[in-house]
Amino acid sequence: MSAKKPQSKSKESKSTTPTALALKALEQIARHEKECGARWAECTVELRELKEASKAHAARWEKLAWLVVGTVLTTALAGWVTMILK
Repeated sequence: MSAKKPQSKSKESKSTTPTALALKALEQIARHEKECGARWAECTVELRELKEASKAHAARWEKLAWLVVGTVLTTALAGWVTMILK
């Protein structure tokens, strides 16, 4: 059997030095921040579009509400006038 040489600890210690760990963590944080920034931009655009759609929808419902109120008032006024004239 051949004897294996023990691996030098310099490779292991290089990859686990506090500086290397900190750099690796910073890279992961930077990647995470980039992904979150992209998602936030998408959400902001979607929220803006939703706000515009809600405003347009509210305007349509407001028009319908005025139509209903006008119809009810006109009908009530016509009924009142009819009762007075009889």
